[in-house]
Amino acid sequence: MEQKINLPHEHSDTLSQQHIFEAMPSEEAIQVVSHALGQLGDPSRLRIFWLLCHTEECVADIAAYVKMSSPAVSHHLRLLKSAGLVVSRRDGKEMLYQAADSRLAGELHQIIERIAEISCPDSGMA
Repeated sequence: MEQKINLPHEHSDTLSQQHIFEAMPSEEAIQVVSHALGQLGDPSRLRIFWLLCHTEECVADIAAYVKMSSPAVSHHLRLLKSAGLVVSRRDGKEMLYQAADSRLAGELHQIIERIAEISCPDSGMA
């Protein structure tokens, strides 16, 4: 059903205003993207996410790569997982982490590399 919004001030063409209103993302979509972007607003999580876009690693190795303690890395990984950016799997006694195979994670990975003007290392993972 088409919903008409009555604006208190009409500054432009009413038809284009209605078109913009109809194209607005859902609250759920905005929340998902906002949460993911919020998590990547932290430099440590951004670095961990970028690393996991290229390799699958355990907490101890991630901690060594990013020069942080394992508990700190675990905290950041929990937040990245809650945003749907990172997934984990058990391999024996170890938990391994990598970037989620999702459109959101893939697009954010590409945006990070474009903004930072870097390219993916040859790793077999995109």
